[in-house]
Amino acid sequence: MTFTGIESLTLPLAVLALLLMVFLADLLVPAPSDGRQSDAQRGLGALTCVGLVGVILLSWWMPQGGLAFGGAYVQDAFATYLQRVLLAAAALGALGSIDHVDRNFPSRQGEYYLMLLFSLLGMVVLAGARELVLIIVAFELMGIPLYVLAAMQKRAAGGVEGSLKLYLTGAVSSAVTLYGMSFIYGVTGTTNLTAIAARLSLGDDQGPLLVLGLLLSLAGMGFKIGVVPFHMWVPDTYQGSPTPFVAFLSVAPKAAGFGVLVRLFVEGLGAMRDTWWPIVLVLCVATMVVGNLFALSQRNVKRLLAWSGVAHIGLMLLAFGIATVQGIGVLIFYLTAYVFTNMGAFFIVDVVGQDGSDDLDAWQGLARRSPALGGAMLIFLLSLGGIPFVAGFWAKFLLFWAAWQAGMGLLVLLGALLAVLALFYYLKVARSMFIEGTDGPAPRVALPTALAITIALLGVIGIGVYPQPFVDAALAAAAGLLGG
Repeated sequence: MTFTGIESLTLPLAVLALLLMVFLADLLVPAPSDGRQSDAQRGLGALTCVGLVGVILLSWWMPQGGLAFGGAYVQDAFATYLQRVLLAAAALGALGSIDHVDRNFPSRQGEYYLMLLFSLLGMVVLAGARELVLIIVAFELMGIPLYVLAAMQKRAAGGVEGSLKLYLTGAVSSAVTLYGMSFIYGVTGTTNLTAIAARLSLGDDQGPLLVLGLLLSLAGMGFKIGVVPFHMWVPDTYQGSPTPFVAFLSVAPKAAGFGVLVRLFVEGLGAMRDTWWPIVLVLCVATMVVGNLFALSQRNVKRLLAWSGVAHIGLMLLAFGIATVQGIGVLIFYLTAYVFTNMGAFFIVDVVGQDGSDDLDAWQGLARRSPALGGAMLIFLLSLGGIPFVAGFWAKFLLFWAAWQAGMGLLVLLGALLAVLALFYYLKVARSMFIEGTDGPAPRVALPTALAITIALLGVIGIGVYPQPFVDAALAAAAGLLGG
């Protein structure tokens, strides 16, 4: 590998270096004899968060456009933008986990942050992967640590069940994806996405075996991001897993998964869009409808946000299916807004559910008991619902505008109707906070969690007030990928 190749791996190598630092720090910190977590051990979360912030800053100084592993990995503008989103999600996830890990996993804090970084390493590689074998390897590097993190609450009700469902669906998705990619390789004779695109541009290879490989690959990745009908793991895994980890799980793997979808289906199989778009359209509509309808009846807030997440995945599929510079730009901008919005909401869920209850009854009177938490959660809910003028509003507005310009008026109408429907279950949480219940003691909010909520809140409000820099950066990243 040339020196240029090493430079293009700056971000993955930086995450790997941070992982080794956290590993060594965990080895050097002695385990307390009383089973409680020491200040030095609690510092592992701070080290992880600060290190990830440093990696984000490094991304503005590293070279762009380099190739590694013979073109299997590229550090282009699209990869860099997506990697910054992933790094921001991991940094927020580490910060918001410090108090939870301190309370619930006093002797396993090293394992928690190491698994988080291992998974992040796979995601960072996925963002720049342009080779089928590298995609599979990075997917496994991302997924296996997630199974471990989901099972951290092994003594909690539903903890093992949620992890087992994530593991089984993850194993099935890997097998299906690998099987599908084997057909793509068998027909085109290459695993490089650039070479696959060149072969398909000749119009000679679009036979039934290639279509079968396309369908299987799409189904396998549908498991990863929670697309209907491959979503069955989402609500149970969210309910049974540690809530700060769920905040990370709800956004980062989805962003990495959409990055791979864009690489494979737009960059590699773009010549076959007429084949895969009708299938994506069906999945998009089914995912939006099922997610919103099932969220209506939920009283467990984690399950409500899980079904809400399924509905949002349907909207992101719409942006992905447009497959233009505007569509892909809106997709990654939507992911940016979703990271701050959804993670902030889950951090508040963690605070309110410290007694082990995630039911709506625990939220009654929250705005009177803690006006700051109630107000912050209301803003996150408004952003999820797409109400002006917060981050989620611009994400949905720009998505519907891109779909309208692409001639998808009926999908825009359906999405708008479902967005109105979504307000019913988001406002159900707001009603519990502001109208129901009586006064009582405010939930305890540790400093790291309060800081994580504040950063997420500033992100939601900041993007809502001034979205232009984020939109421009997202569109520039998409243009760099598609040559627009």
